[in-house]
Amino acid sequence: MNNIFIPCTDPRLSFMGRIDDSKAESFRFIYAGSSVTIRFKGSSIAAVIANTMMSSNEMSLGALIDGRLVKCVFDNGWDNHDKQTVTLAKGLDGGEHTVTMFKRQAAYHYFEFFGFELSGGAEVLSYKPHYSLRLEVFGDSVSAGEVVEAVEHTASSDPEDHHGQFDNAYYAYPMITARNLGAEIHNNAQGGIAIFDGTGYFHMPDSIGVETTWNKLSYYPEGPYSDWDLSRYTPDIVIMAVGQNDPHCEGQPDRDIKDPAYRIKWKEKYKEITSSLMESYPKAQFIFLLTVLMHDLEWDRAVEEVTAELASERVHYLEFTRTGKATPGHPRICEQYEMAEQLTAYIVNDLLR
Repeated sequence: MNNIFIPCTDPRLSFMGRIDDSKAESFRFIYAGSSVTIRFKGSSIAAVIANTMMSSNEMSLGALIDGRLVKCVFDNGWDNHDKQTVTLAKGLDGGEHTVTMFKRQAAYHYFEFFGFELSGGAEVLSYKPHYSLRLEVFGDSVSAGEVVEAVEHTASSDPEDHHGQFDNAYYAYPMITARNLGAEIHNNAQGGIAIFDGTGYFHMPDSIGVETTWNKLSYYPEGPYSDWDLSRYTPDIVIMAVGQNDPHCEGQPDRDIKDPAYRIKWKEKYKEITSSLMESYPKAQFIFLLTVLMHDLEWDRAVEEVTAELASERVHYLEFTRTGKATPGHPRICEQYEMAEQLTAYIVNDLLR
């Protein structure tokens, strides 16, 4: 019996994240953690995609098969932009199954999702999730879940041989927090990003900052750039987790947050971005934080000052128990859960009570 093709436009599919759905033939997945969920009766499922590489790192899809997490490595040659069929699960029983396919990595690549291929005779069922809350996140590699699966290097520097194989947005603390809360989430995080263009590590040597990406759908010029309509998704809570990469400026001395003039400039840009988001989301609460990855705690003090200077009951500062002190490398799974549990407790006990 021939396989059945379910196109990306099928109304029984459920999408989450900033996804480019402007074309009927395929939807583009750009941000880490962006996902599509299908419920069906059948014995196998595959995703039909066309990948575009932005680096030589290993490329893979993530999938949650009836609650079981799997990694699906696919053909990621530089010149291969053709359609390819990536198997997510096979040999399933003929009963009901719920499968979520998600983007494991950030801007190493993007891909066009054409639809799912199901086993012959399969039946697609309606899937309409109920979310009690909506979250949105602006962050860096920690928020995107980079190098999170290098668990043998917990609380130590990153392994020298990491090239994307340890990345998994599923285990990033914002995604864990969303699952804890039964929340929908748009995780707009990108490794290496800072507040200002020309600082940080994203898209070196012409580094791109949150000042450019915060309102973008495609957030890198090779994409090319495209705008996101902020009215399409209105979060209840916005998490701002930027500052880790801001000291770095390629070819120039590190930016010094202890310099009074630069501190004012940096805080003003942070407030400008936040104020624009506050205007677009007039009822949303905002949480400012930095993560447990080691850094100069003077950046936390600057973020705390931004909170005070905005002087709004909607803006809050959260400091994890081990902010800036836990690990010299990217937080691994257990450290991501540590942050997620503290963030979840703060939201439940302080913002939602």
